[in-house]
Amino acid sequence: MDTLLSCLPQSAEDSFHFDRLKETLFAPVFDKMASTQQNPQWHAEGDVLTHTKMVCNELIKLEGYRHLPRRRQVILCLAALLHDTGKTTCTRLEDGVLTSPNHGAAGASMVRSILWEGYGISGTEEKQRFREAICFLIRYHSLPLHLFQQADPALRARKVAQNGCMCPDFTLEMLFLLSEADVRGRIASDTARQLEEMQLNREIALEAGCFQGPYPFPDSYTAHQYLKGGKVWPEQSLYNDTFGEVILLCGLPGTGKDTWLKQNHAILPMISLDDIRLEMGIRQTDNQGAVVQEAQERARMLLRSKQPFIWNATSLTPQLRRKQVQLFENYGARVRIVFLETPWQENLRRNANRLQQVPESVIAGMLERIIPPEGHEAQMVEWHCI
Repeated sequence: MDTLLSCLPQSAEDSFHFDRLKETLFAPVFDKMASTQQNPQWHAEGDVLTHTKMVCNELIKLEGYRHLPRRRQVILCLAALLHDTGKTTCTRLEDGVLTSPNHGAAGASMVRSILWEGYGISGTEEKQRFREAICFLIRYHSLPLHLFQQADPALRARKVAQNGCMCPDFTLEMLFLLSEADVRGRIASDTARQLEEMQLNREIALEAGCFQGPYPFPDSYTAHQYLKGGKVWPEQSLYNDTFGEVILLCGLPGTGKDTWLKQNHAILPMISLDDIRLEMGIRQTDNQGAVVQEAQERARMLLRSKQPFIWNATSLTPQLRRKQVQLFENYGARVRIVFLETPWQENLRRNANRLQQVPESVIAGMLERIIPPEGHEAQMVEWHCI
């Protein structure tokens, strides 16, 4: 990690040390960035790496950046250096025009995987928050340019800002600094217009009360009802009519979910996809349709009787979690998502000791796909390291 950090400015008078990029674990990605071209209408400077260097140089000129605590400066510098890594896999020609759809999300996943496995930035609260602040900035770095285009800009701003509940170093203020540097760090004819639009969007975020941190909702139930699009005034406190709590665990195989459960919620019924796989003789690498169907039917039986329980599965992506949360909430349950992680080598060691081992190559593939739960996904979202 020291090599990667040495690429960053070490003081207010220092600049980025781009000559050291080839010494980092991201060197192959930077090589691909150098050969990835961009739409010349918006990026006349050419390739992604040239643009990235311009963005980094513009970032450290911003007054807002200079006033940040050192930890947040480091996070923002790394986000600027890595914000367009996703373009290396997402860039393609559409009707003769270069475009890079969803490159923010793709880049966040790529960076998370390298930081987690390659640099060991996992397994402690400090490392987890540091890593995910970078990933949130990368994932949402285009939002400040397009906020006013959303159907409900205030809702969108508050939804993204809610991630500061788990990751305090991530704020919309940080996001706007990155996006401003992104706009300034390119050669295009619309720079002045985009900066004006960004100022408008900054005012929207300020008026939404979430520019420097999550919106101060009166309680978690009201927050969730509002953030999932309900017709709710965010200042009011709604009556909570949920019958009880369903805990949805998520994390890589070998993280230690069973250990965490024994220490915290041993008395609750549990639906474990691992246990169902064992009962049905189905391996992790087989089709999981029958396993999921059986697990959901068991969940419905508990939900009908208004019995709190635990859903124990990997649940690595928002799409998978959304289906389960919707099922549980349709029956009137209060859902708490608990995301667990452990250091990479410890993860592999624990997996090796499991009754149902998962091939290391499969876990590595899961790491490339994992997206920790965001603050809007359930009434309560927690991140823990074990």
